[in-house]
This record gives sequence, C-alpha cells and structure tokens, in this order.
Amino acid sequence: MHCVNKIRDAISLLPNIQLIDIDTEQLTVSTDSSLPDLFDAITALGYQVGFHYQLPLAGLSCGRCVAKIEQALSERHDIAHFNISKHHADVSGSISEQALTNIIVELGYQVTTTSAAQHYDFTLSDLSCGKCVAKLTTALTQDNIEIITLDKNALSVITSLTADDIIAIVIATGYQAALSTDIQPTTEADTIIAPEPEPEPEPEPIIASQANVTQLLLSGLTCASCVASVEKAIKAVEGVDSVNVNLAERTALIYGQASSQAVIEAIESAGYGAEESEDDQTRRIRQQQQNQQTFKTHIRNATASLALGVPLMAWGIFGGSMVIDSTTSQISWGIIGLITLALLVTAGKDFYINSWKAFLHHRATMDTLVSLGTGAAWLFSMTVVIAPHLFPLAARHVYFEASAMIIGLITIGHALEARARSRTSKALERLIDLQPQTAIVVENGQETERPLSAVISGMVLRLKPGAKVAVDGCVIDGNSYLDESMLTGEPLAVHKKAGDYVRAGTINQQGSLLFKAEHIGSDTMLARIIQLVRQAQSSKPALARLADTISSIFVPSVMIIAIITAVAWYYFGPQPASVYMLVAATTVLIIACPCALGLATPMSVTVGVGRAAELGILIKDAEAMQQAASINTVVLDKTGTLTEGKPQVVDYKIYNALTREQLIQLAASLEQGSEHPLANAIVKSAQQQQLEIYPHSDFMTYSGLGVSGTVDQHQLLLGNAKFMVQNNITINHAEADFNFIANQGATPVYLAQNGILAGIIGISDPLRKDSLSAVKRMQKMGLKVVMLTGDSVKTAKVIADKLGITDVVAEVLPDGKAAQITLLQQQGRRVVMVGDGINDAPALALAEVGIAMGSGTDVAIESAQFTLMRHSLHGVADALELSKATLRNIKENLFGAFVYNTLGIPIAAGVLFPLTGTLLSPVIAGAAMALSSITVVSNANRLRLFKPSRQDQEK
Repeated sequence: MHCVNKIRDAISLLPNIQLIDIDTEQLTVSTDSSLPDLFDAITALGYQVGFHYQLPLAGLSCGRCVAKIEQALSERHDIAHFNISKHHADVSGSISEQALTNIIVELGYQVTTTSAAQHYDFTLSDLSCGKCVAKLTTALTQDNIEIITLDKNALSVITSLTADDIIAIVIATGYQAALSTDIQPTTEADTIIAPEPEPEPEPEPIIASQANVTQLLLSGLTCASCVASVEKAIKAVEGVDSVNVNLAERTALIYGQASSQAVIEAIESAGYGAEESEDDQTRRIRQQQQNQQTFKTHIRNATASLALGVPLMAWGIFGGSMVIDSTTSQISWGIIGLITLALLVTAGKDFYINSWKAFLHHRATMDTLVSLGTGAAWLFSMTVVIAPHLFPLAARHVYFEASAMIIGLITIGHALEARARSRTSKALERLIDLQPQTAIVVENGQETERPLSAVISGMVLRLKPGAKVAVDGCVIDGNSYLDESMLTGEPLAVHKKAGDYVRAGTINQQGSLLFKAEHIGSDTMLARIIQLVRQAQSSKPALARLADTISSIFVPSVMIIAIITAVAWYYFGPQPASVYMLVAATTVLIIACPCALGLATPMSVTVGVGRAAELGILIKDAEAMQQAASINTVVLDKTGTLTEGKPQVVDYKIYNALTREQLIQLAASLEQGSEHPLANAIVKSAQQQQLEIYPHSDFMTYSGLGVSGTVDQHQLLLGNAKFMVQNNITINHAEADFNFIANQGATPVYLAQNGILAGIIGISDPLRKDSLSAVKRMQKMGLKVVMLTGDSVKTAKVIADKLGITDVVAEVLPDGKAAQITLLQQQGRRVVMVGDGINDAPALALAEVGIAMGSGTDVAIESAQFTLMRHSLHGVADALELSKATLRNIKENLFGAFVYNTLGIPIAAGVLFPLTGTLLSPVIAGAAMALSSITVVSNANRLRLFKPSRQDQEK
C-alpha cells in the first residue's frame, strides 16, 4: 500500500491527469496530456510500468490480416502481450499509442477513434435455440461492433455504438436485451497495467452454479389457470427477471434480485400461499409434510362426502323417490339438504374459498367450475325443497347426491394425484439423500464428528470405509475406491489417491482417506446438480407454453359454454326444461375442469429430468429436451470426446543435429505455459524423462495454428503445417514422415528452430473404449454422425475410419466449428454438438442442442444444454432417447387431456340426447374428471421405468 500511495502522490502533482483507480497491479487514469510524462513520473519512483491499449480496428477482412498484424507486433521488444481480432487490438507494453497506431496503419488497416469504443455486457431473453443465436450474430456482425461472447442468455460486445443502439438491434431481431447492472461499460482509454500473474492450476471442472435463484413452496394451486395467475403476480414484483411455476411440485423458481418477502406478499395478495425454505433438507421435509397433510385432508374430506353421497345415490338407483311430492318428503330432503350444506362448507370449503378468491382477482379456475356446478345443484335442490309449488311435479327432483358425490370423487382424485405426484421427485430426493449430515474433522491429530454446517473450506476430513463424502475436496493421504455412480451413472468404482478429487455424495468402499475440504454447501458438485435438476424440472418447453395459453382462456370459455347450454336447454329442450338445463350446465362445468391439461407437461418434465439425472445426464431446461427429440445430426468433437483426452507422445522425427531428448526438451520448454491437451502431452513426456525445462520468453499463441517463443536463445515455432507455411518454414522434405505419423492415427506437430524445421513430434490420443459402439448405436438410431476437429485431415480420416464415420471435417479453426454448425443447419439438419473444450463453446451454443462432456471446461458446460457426468458417448444416445420418450409422454398427456375435454364437453352438453334419451350425470362427470388427472399423473410416472436401448457391454 505504501507503493500505491507513493504513485498516487506523484500523479496528483501532474497537471491534466485524473486518477480513476489504482491497486498494486493496475492503474487507470483519464488524461488529455502526454502519457509518457506519466510513464516517466512512475519509473522515476523505481517501479516498472506498461501501457494497456484496447484499439478498435477496421479494414481487416480475414485471418491473414490478423496474422499480418500479429507478425508485426511479435517483432517488437516493447510489446509484452497482444491479442488481435478482426475488429479489436488488445496490446500491453511500453510502446506508445501513436507508435502502435502507426504500425497498424502502415500495414494498410485503420484504427478507429478509441474514445468512442466501449465494452458492454447485456443479458438476453427470448432466445430459445442455436438458430436464435445465429440470427442475432448475423444482425450484430457490423464493422463497428465486435462480439466478444454471445449465447442464449448473455451478450458481450465492444462497439462505438451506444448501449441503446445495441438493444435496439436485438429488439429489431425479435429478442430482448438489458444492460447488465453489475458491469459498467468500460471506455477503451489508455490503461497502465502490470503483467498478469500466471494462473494457478484449477481442480477438475464442476457444474457452474446459478446465482440469484429463490425457490418457494406454494399452496392453493389446483390447475393451469392458477399457475398463470401466480406467474403473473410474481413477474409484477420489481427485481424479478423470470419465474417458473411447477404445478406438479407446487413450487416456484424465481430468478432475479427481488426479495423473497416481496414475492411471497405478491403471491398471497393473488389469493395463494407461499413459504421459503432455506436449504434442500428443510425444503424436502416441508414438501413431504405438505404432501402427507394434503393426502390425509383429501382422504378425510372424500370419505365424509362419499359417506353421504353413496347412500343417496344408491337410494335413487334402487327405486327410492328423489322428488318432492309431499310435506314428509319436503321435511326429509330439507334435513338432507342441510347435512349436504354442512358437507359443502367443511369438506368442500376449499373449492368455494378458492373460487371466491379467484373471483375477487377477476379470474376463473378449476375451483370456480366445481363450486358453480355443486353450488348450482344444491341451490336448485333447496329451492325445490323450500318452494316446490314453483316447479311442475316432473321438475321437483333434488340433486343433493350430485353435490356430495362430485365433491367426494374430485377430492379422492386429488388425493390419489397427490400420492402419485410425490413419486415424481424421487430422483431429486435420492440426490438429496446422498448428502450426509455430519463429517469427521481432523484437527491436531484428533478426530471429531461435526454437523455439516460446521465444516469450512480448508478443514482436513477423514473418510472411513462405507461412509459418504461430505464435501468436495482433494485427497492428501491414503487410497481407496469410491462409488461415483450416483453422480456419473458409471457403475465401476474409481480409484482415488493423493492429489485426486472426491465429490460430496460419493461412497467410499474400502480404504481410509484424508482429504482437504475445498467446496462446501451450495458450492459442491452435488448441490449444483440438485439445483440444475430442480431448475430443469421447473422449466417449460414450447408445448407447455401452448397448453398454458389454452388454459388461460379455457375456464372462461367453459363458463360461456355452460351458459349457452343452459339457455339452449331452457328454450329448446323437453319438459321439465329447468331440470335438463340444470343437469346439462352442471355437467359441462364439472367435466371441463382443466386439471389434466395443467398437469400434462410439468409431470412429464419433472419425471423425465429426474430420470436423466439418474442416468448421469444433467439437463438445463425442458426446452432443450423438446429440441433434442427432433435431432437428426450429431456432430462430435474428436479430442476429449471421441478420444480419452489424455494424449501422449508416441513418435518423433528429427531433421537437424538435435537429439530426441533435446527436441522434446525445447518443445516442452516452449509449451509449459499452454493448457492445450497436446501441449500437456509434450510437457509430461519431458517430465517422465526427467528433462530440464528451460524458461521461455516472448511466448505467443495463435488460435488453431500453434505457438511461438524464445527458449535458450532459440526462436521456436511449434504447430501445424499451416503455421509453418505462414512463417515461411520449409516442410516439403518432411511430408513422408508427416503422413506416416498421421496414418497411425497420431497428430504430427512441427517444431521449427531459428527458421528451420527441427523435427516432428507425433502425439496420440487413444479412442475411448466405447466410442465405436456408441457411434454405431447413434447411426442405428438413424442419426447422421459428423466428426469435427482441428486436427490434420490425414489423422482425422484414420480415426474416422476406425469408428465408421464417413462425414469428417478436419483442420477447422475454433471459429470455424460454429460456421460448420451453421452450414449443416442451412442444409436443413437439426444438429446436436458434442464437445468438451473452450473452443467448442461457440458451436455448442449455436447448435439446436449442445452436449458437454462432464470432465470438460466450465465454458463448454455453461454453453451446453446437456452435460454428461459419465464421460461416455453412450450418454449422448441415452439423452436423445430419453428426450424423445419424454416428449412422446408429454404429447400423450396433452392428447389425452385435449381429447377428454373435446369429447367430454359436447357429451355433457347433451349432443347424444337425441340418440340415448338421457343426459350424462354430473356424478359421472366428476368421476371422469378425477380419473383424467390420475391418468395423466400415472402416465408421466411411466418415465421412471425408462431404460436406454442398450445394455452396457462396455461397463
């Protein structure tokens, strides 16, 4: 801090320079004077400093233009780091801005006004698939806009336009955008920076968490209309970005910055109940309590209703009179009417209370239909009892049994539905059960068992045989085999030793381990998986939105139909018209309840996503499942997807005086700062041979081509043939060796030393043991399988031949992968992209469905809609099969619900009366309505029995 204060004091003495921000590594200023004056002032204090420029470029049309600038900058000793694209230059060093601008202009390109260019981050909405991303990418591809990142949820650009201009472009394309509030636009002015520290090694990637998500438990929901009302109420709360209400689980997931209390108040003001649970265990216990209480209440109410309704119905069926034709019958049925009223205000009170709340909020729900139907039947019957003289003798029929039976049948249907609904979340409950409640903490050689809430990051924990891992961490002592099938679906136990990572919820089989806690609570992979599954279960595919739209107008439409039916029977029906009118209108109201319609999609999605989690497949949203069900093309990345992702050096060729050890030594010294899998293979080879790795300087990476730098005063280039040709390295004499290595399925990498080819290093990445069977399985499913790789054509062809893949696209640069996806889509293909690397992320986002391998990078996982926790390509086929099964199940449920209402309403209205001479009884209508809901719930639960079309021979 003393150093910072010294610099701060020196800057305060300089005229026309305003300090914006300063820390030990970076200084940002605003100035209209000469920056070298500032540079001199800081160096005079004895500190090193460099400038950071972010310059918008114009006139670059292709990769060659970029390469020309990169080549020119690489020759400058006053430039420490640079990153060049067609629209933007990011340069650090002691070079002045004018000198940097002159270099670019002399090459034939332009530097636009730096003061106009800004960096904006936006959140996006309404983008549902890769085609939406591609459409928006096209709209934003302009000379004054550089797209940094773009996916379905976020956009980052550098542009001379204003934020409103960018938002206008997005809206004109058919989507919505909002400027991110947590990231302020950064003007691309001169910034003084210190060199960035080398990043520390990261543990194996885990699923990215979703922040600002609140889950509430709801009560009082009965149908799709209730869902629409609750969602509307929540969306009206300030700070809510989006909301998903799940009728099947009676839960709401709220995204945004709104307080839980404000949302709960909005829900309660809409006539429903809501409460928040702090953690998964508490939430689960509360949901179980709610389900049990709901089930018991429904059974008690149904029993009371049927206890009255069944004898009354039996009385009528077996010849008893239900007509008021005497004072005695009037008194008897009056007493029964009062008993029925008591039943309606006790066992049936929820229907009337909820319908009254709905009326106060100007909406109609399932409860509205039930209360109108049963209430109309009771009021008509009591009117007949009290004033029978107002009706002709044939119309003095009472329907108390109808009110009681309808309440009883619908309530028992709700009870059975609640019992079946509780089974839909079994997969999620099993995941929650994996989390142990205590852990053994080792401190000062003493082992103590503590609650999980007392465990903090950095503690050393003991894992005993048979115990579950409490938190994510790194093994520091011992070795054992852990069962990870509950997270990955992989049945084989995984050997763990010092340096390996263990995950919460996995089970230790034999040995004892000591491990250091690193990720606890909501940061563990298990917690993030649970969160991801819960969010996916609450999401809605397009079919659900269609059903919601229909449901929103369904109940009012039914009420109108009931009124029209009543009027038609009153004026055109036979005598007694009032009786026929009552029966027909009541039956229409009862049979048209949209319970089945509201449950059709969420039940299938909840069970389908849960079953996917059991198979080691994590799904971001239900929309992805609907997209996956119609896929006809699978694009597979090679490295880390078809192959193990663990390449190793298998061959080499030398063309100068270097020895094999020197060749590997130089290459490893150059690659030591790279994270590319091939680079890791070279470094590992040097380490295995115990070769000294020299420091490097002037290191530069060229995406999709190779790297360059200086090692032991040797100028080195390491990369593919294109990279060598661009740098005028003669490689013709090595063509035979290149082909020989490539024909073995290995990747040949050239090493040039001081402008002359020094050798070729052959790096092989073995195929996964199940890649061949998985590819054959996908082809048998009728899918077109394409291999997409940046590797050489010869190497790619060898790998493809081994796998039986005929469509191969090789030597593709990272940005070219997304272009290939677009090309396939333009050919009418519906594409799923499978990959695991950072360079796969654009293609994963652009495809209709992106599937990331679970061991891949966080960027890839974040860009994908599916994540495979088990690193097997069979998971791709499993995901597509399950998506098809889930969509088919949704369609079955929706079809059944639509057909039920489409046929039921006309029959209830009396279209069959001319043929049969009778009307459908309201009691039968109530039973049919309850049965439709039970059928939908039961059909959805069939997905729990889903099994992939294979038996894992490879396990």
